[in-house]
Amino acid sequence: MENNATDNASIDWLLAQRLKTLRTERSWSLDELARRSTVSRATLSRLENAEVSPTTSVLGKLCAAYGLPMSRLIRMVEEHFVPLIPRSEQPVWTDQTIGFQRRSVSPPAQTLAGEVLECELDPGTHITYDRSSRPGLEHHLLMIEGQLEISIEGKTYELRPGDCLRYQISGLSSFATPADCAARYLLFIV
Repeated sequence: MENNATDNASIDWLLAQRLKTLRTERSWSLDELARRSTVSRATLSRLENAEVSPTTSVLGKLCAAYGLPMSRLIRMVEEHFVPLIPRSEQPVWTDQTIGFQRRSVSPPAQTLAGEVLECELDPGTHITYDRSSRPGLEHHLLMIEGQLEISIEGKTYELRPGDCLRYQISGLSSFATPADCAARYLLFIV
């Protein structure tokens, strides 16, 4: 996995600003957002002040409270649309606490809906999302390398390289890799 501390710090600062804007646009207090997201008020304050980097779990809860996909939140920190973005310029967000990396492959566009993400999970990683950020959001997951177990609302799928899983999310979902195997996949969100 790539590790670029400067890029992560910049993305974290931009995310902090965007998270604060989303909350204030809705006229929510930190207490109201904490109630809606189940993220503590103290954590929310530290996130909005860019004192800590958000984890995948926390971002998932915040996106569910705001009703938008996590990839859309990441896109909201981008400033302009360019139809071609070289791999070296694609933004990468990393949650080092659990071993998760997410590359935004699609050129940023606030007005376009479809997105492609390249995701990597370290061996022994487990991510759970309590609910979908937007119920019924369509996903196409194409496995590139490794193994991945995905549970969508109680149904579990085992994926290997070349497998493609098409699904919609409304509730609980989880992604897990075996202790001895990482996973790399493309996620198409429509």
